[in-house]
Amino acid sequence: MTASYTFDVFTSLDGYGAAGGDWTGYWGKQGPELLDHRRALYDPEQRMVLGAHTYRAFARMLAESTDASEVRDPWVTRMRNLPATVVSTTLEEPLDWPDATVAKGDAVDVVARLKAESDVPLRSHGSLSMNRALMAAGLVDRVQVTLFPVITGRTGRDPVFGGAADFDLELLETRTLDGHIQELVYRPTLHRSHGR
Repeated sequence: MTASYTFDVFTSLDGYGAAGGDWTGYWGKQGPELLDHRRALYDPEQRMVLGAHTYRAFARMLAESTDASEVRDPWVTRMRNLPATVVSTTLEEPLDWPDATVAKGDAVDVVARLKAESDVPLRSHGSLSMNRALMAAGLVDRVQVTLFPVITGRTGRDPVFGGAADFDLELLETRTLDGHIQELVYRPTLHRSHGR
């Protein structure tokens, strides 16, 4: 049986994964419902899959954070304590992550192997360019988009789907958290041109 793979991403309404300026983490919009839901998502056994850039960003944020920071929210702590595979051609072990290993090589090959071998579901939070490549290769089973109620047209960074292929999306789940955050879960299928 093939393990499922979820690409889990936070975004602004205009499609950015982060913002500069005076925006804070979660764009300052998180509430107790979101935080409880995120913790519940990470409770089951699963394996995290991270690209090198995202791993470095998480490790830096955790090293620089205080206990009161959103980087130390319970779901992030749980995510960090799950087994993780970091796909990289440059990183070397040991990593500053409790149960992480480096997988050398192309992400498509690494994740295809993980999907065939893993006894638990796979999940990736962030890792935008890696996950766009995995979607194009047909390896992403679910795209879980948490949409925060902000537009960051001037300060947005990291376009979530910038440079991605075209996809048709089948809506599998939807929920509203804290009255204003939308979570949308889709099954992506590469869009096939009909020769028009």
